Amino acid sequence: MSIFLNIKEAFNKELPFVTCRKPNSSIIKGWFQQNNDLITSENYNESGFIFAPFDSREKAILIPRNQSTYIEEETTVGDTQTNNNDHAPDAASEESHIQLVEKGIAAIKNQQFKKVVLSRKEKIELSDFSLIDTFQKLLNNYPTAFVYVWYHPKIGLWLGATPETLVSIKDKSFTTMALAGTQVYNGTTNVTWQPKELEEQQFVTDYITDRLSDISLNITTSGVETIKAGKLLHLRTILNGKLKTNTASLIKSLHPTPAVCGMPLEASKQFILNNENYHRSFYTGFLGELNTDNKESHLFVNLRCMEVSNNTVYIYVGGGITNDSNAIKEWQETVAKTTTMKKVL
Repeated sequence: MSIFLNIKEAFNKELPFVTCRKPNSSIIKGWFQQNNDLITSENYNESGFIFAPFDSREKAILIPRNQSTYIEEETTVGDTQTNNNDHAPDAASEESHIQLVEKGIAAIKNQQFKKVVLSRKEKIELSDFSLIDTFQKLLNNYPTAFVYVWYHPKIGLWLGATPETLVSIKDKSFTTMALAGTQVYNGTTNVTWQPKELEEQQFVTDYITDRLSDISLNITTSGVETIKAGKLLHLRTILNGKLKTNTASLIKSLHPTPAVCGMPLEASKQFILNNENYHRSFYTGFLGELNTDNKESHLFVNLRCMEVSNNTVYIYVGGGITNDSNAIKEWQETVAKTTTMKKVL
């Protein structure tokens, strides 16, 4: 039976499942839970698939390996046909997001923090949502992203195609990344970045290195590179190290990252919780395989994602705000980022 039929059957029976494909891979993996229990992770030492929210005070959901049917299937990239869904956000959304960004810039100038990531969610009503069709379009259009569909009847349905690794762990070795800066892809990755974006990237790299210094040894960083994620480009630096403690301490040091929250962490996070005026839920949380049989974990940041309820889709999108940010440009950047999800609807 094709993994897509497993998805259809589990969804119709209201049984929890997740299927995903790693970046640059042709293997789809699926965990199909045999009951509808809502299971949470206590300390990230369980084995299975983890789905964690932005706010670490809330529980991370686990689809446990020992209560699931696990399936792997080779897929081929199919037709990348997309829809021209140019649903425009309403003027009230634009106004409130610009006001939020202006408030963030004022707080930075007031030296409350150096950077904050501010987001919004956009509601789209569809005449008919097709789960399989949408998932296949995500797989076909974003071969370099971590693409997933996740469902739990007590939580909801989420899909996404994220360009950002939170961390990969094998035994005591780990790899993570610093990601910042956004510009539209115009046929080449050989582009010029503004000083603001290069500075933000260095900020993020230094900050992550500092957060990891107490729990790891021998941290090394790669040079800055430009990577393509869908129709967008970002700056990326790879960091490697050896873990002195356990997986839980590593996850707690890395999540939430400056790319989804800000710097310093506590001040920017508090500003987000006090001012965004909506609940991020699992957007900017993390997800992925936890403690596989060969002692590996592969976790990704939940960016470029949507939540689906019947025929209503909520697209989550945000951007990093620094001292030099322009509120109108930041709004336009969030609109550009929504196309990742809109074009598969």
